[in-house]
Amino acid sequence: MAAALLPAAILAARSPLERTIDFALNNPFKGVYHVNAFDLALLIPYFSLLIVLSIYGLHRYSLVYTYFKYKKNAARSPARRFEQLPRVTVQLPIYNERYVVEQLVENVCRLEYPRELLEIQVLDDSTDETGAIAEAVAARYAALGHPITYIHRTNREGFKAGALQNGLQHARGELVAIFDADFLPPPEFLERTVHYFSDPQVGMVQTRWTYQNRHFSFLTQVEAILLDGHFVLEHGARFRSHRFFNFNGTAGVLRRAAIEDAGGWQHDTLTEDSDLSYRAQLKGWKFLYAPQIECPSELPVEMTAFQVQQARWAKGLIQTGKKILPRLLRAPVPLSVKAEGWFHLTANISYPLMLVLSVLLLPAMIVRFYQGWFQMLYIDLPLFIASFCSISSFYLVSQKELYPERWKRTFLFIPFLMATGIGLTLTNTQAVLEALLGLKSPFQRTAKYALDDSARLNLATKKYRRRCRLLPWINLVIGSYFLFTVYYSISMENYLTAPFLVLFVLGYYYAGILMLLQQYQEPLAAALQVLLPGRLTVRHARQ
Repeated sequence: MAAALLPAAILAARSPLERTIDFALNNPFKGVYHVNAFDLALLIPYFSLLIVLSIYGLHRYSLVYTYFKYKKNAARSPARRFEQLPRVTVQLPIYNERYVVEQLVENVCRLEYPRELLEIQVLDDSTDETGAIAEAVAARYAALGHPITYIHRTNREGFKAGALQNGLQHARGELVAIFDADFLPPPEFLERTVHYFSDPQVGMVQTRWTYQNRHFSFLTQVEAILLDGHFVLEHGARFRSHRFFNFNGTAGVLRRAAIEDAGGWQHDTLTEDSDLSYRAQLKGWKFLYAPQIECPSELPVEMTAFQVQQARWAKGLIQTGKKILPRLLRAPVPLSVKAEGWFHLTANISYPLMLVLSVLLLPAMIVRFYQGWFQMLYIDLPLFIASFCSISSFYLVSQKELYPERWKRTFLFIPFLMATGIGLTLTNTQAVLEALLGLKSPFQRTAKYALDDSARLNLATKKYRRRCRLLPWINLVIGSYFLFTVYYSISMENYLTAPFLVLFVLGYYYAGILMLLQQYQEPLAAALQVLLPGRLTVRHARQ
């Protein structure tokens, strides 16, 4: 009412923000905007996407709540210990891992377990010199008395799942421990895990991954925080509340009877571990998560390798969801188990939704601006908080649980965590759509180079690198689109939206620029040598 007493000239001279606030004080939905058919056609999908993303965001909050609510159910020491230790088969699935296969075998042969109760299988599907290296190191340790055998397949039928199933036909162990090529199990690993199987209902024990190259680069630090969230909160909340969770394919031990009861390893999805996990738990086997047992591994140091890894997991989980969810929803299990399984196996659907949201964001912003600044905050802000702010709280809590003395430094990484997730949108969207459409693709390995925090790496000299082709340029184009939306947002005095849009700019630019720098490292280094002769020796490139 106060605005009505002001002279018309003064009203006309005020900014759009001031006029909108005046409208909000009276009736924020009166006289500001009249809906039309075009705007409805744009805003209905826009808000539908935001609502769906908000539901998945609220689920992240629920995982944090569940994690603390059921804290008393965390796995501690085994209830009892074996008087006679069970026989264990250790399986090492390998495919073209020339840089890490030797250290893997060396660490596995240091496991502290009675040799007469242990057998080690090197399951090699390699098509390069890895085969000769793996066979030689296996023969060397066999000559020293270690119970190790080398099994080489001439085809990759079933990929990793096929190799594991083939090895199982020759295995004698009651329990099966699995380690991917870049994992370095500590000597006490088996001694700390096998006693959980004294409970005859336990079908699997998953340990927590740690990372020997966590501080190698900025990218690896971001990756470590992202995976910590999965291992601390997702696994922790699901296990503690007696809901289904998945074996991660490595750094875990399974009961052979559980594998066989579930139908064995199957290769109709790219995440054979998640597929087997749900089939076994639907059969009544209990899965146990022991985060206090750690197993070091290596994080991808290339953006392209990280994208390949994440796309494989995204596609595999959607494939597993298509296969498993109908069985899960019909199964006689609690509704909470069904709901959590749904969120777990469908979570990656958020990537194509976010890509569509990206396209709609600028036109929706234009329409929403003419509805009024107050109305944008009144409706949009809660949805953005639910869908995106949940990410920051999720990872902050996981770091506080792991590192109570230094978790606050995670605040510095939060924008980059969100940006890195946004940088995965294109590749993960493609993976999810392929899974929904039933398009098959081979198992693509993630290149590892036996690196720790002190290592030096020249990517130009390494095998297994992938060419980026047009992907980095597409990321840069989309980043530029969002840069324009930032400009538009500021010009329209919509200042609260701008920081959110900057995350999209940062995410797409970071992914694109990093891929280009890593792909063209060698010519860039040569150019620097020409420009600065005698001053520069390029030994390595770090992100």
